[in-house]
Amino acid sequence: MDPSTYERMRALQARHWWFEGRRRILATMIGGLPIPRPARILEVGCGPGGNIAMLQRFGEVVAVEPDESSRLYAARISGARVESGRLPDGLPFPPAAFDLAAAFDVIEHVDEDRASVAAIGALVRPGGYMIATVPGQPWMWSRHDELHHHKRRYRLTAFRDLFIGAGLEVVKASYFNALLFPLIAGVRAVKLAAGSTAPDDDGVPAAPLNAALTALFGSEGAWLQRADLPFGVSILVIARRPAA
Repeated sequence: MDPSTYERMRALQARHWWFEGRRRILATMIGGLPIPRPARILEVGCGPGGNIAMLQRFGEVVAVEPDESSRLYAARISGARVESGRLPDGLPFPPAAFDLAAAFDVIEHVDEDRASVAAIGALVRPGGYMIATVPGQPWMWSRHDELHHHKRRYRLTAFRDLFIGAGLEVVKASYFNALLFPLIAGVRAVKLAAGSTAPDDDGVPAAPLNAALTALFGSEGAWLQRADLPFGVSILVIARRPAA
């Protein structure tokens, strides 16, 4: 991504409702996995490190990030070891080294998505897990995707099939950000109809609204523990590496 995009992420990741709500969902889902406590955890594409503290609740976290300034910033705010590396062939870790590998809104950035999922999956020990999120709904493509250098938005079946093709057992495949989907989809549809190329507003809303959106979005974690959601702005997949 462009340096300016990383700068916006550093400014937003601690407080913006989307980042905090997603962390609540991910913490709920990871908390339900049968992994050791503490676990050996890898985050691939950690950016400025906004998810590392959440992951550290479950074990020792090592991260990898190609952007040097973000790598240094993530290490400074989290205290974690953050290595340089790239997908799919530049991950500096031995096979089967982790109980959990995470890639949060990363796979949509790489050309070789199939090889990248396989590369991350290979770093998970037998019986361990990989968790990943990506933007969903290809029709919702917007200026936001272009600014963030996305290669694609996914359909659920297409993203799930990447894990199956890598020899992983999919235990959860669902859309999320469903409660706000009508509002977000409506805005995107109006922009598409109008031919607008204006980027989405990614500033932090006023505190009461930001808190309300955080709570609403974050509440989907409890829903996802019970069932898969049939629609949403984003996609979540959790997959298990088969035991040897």
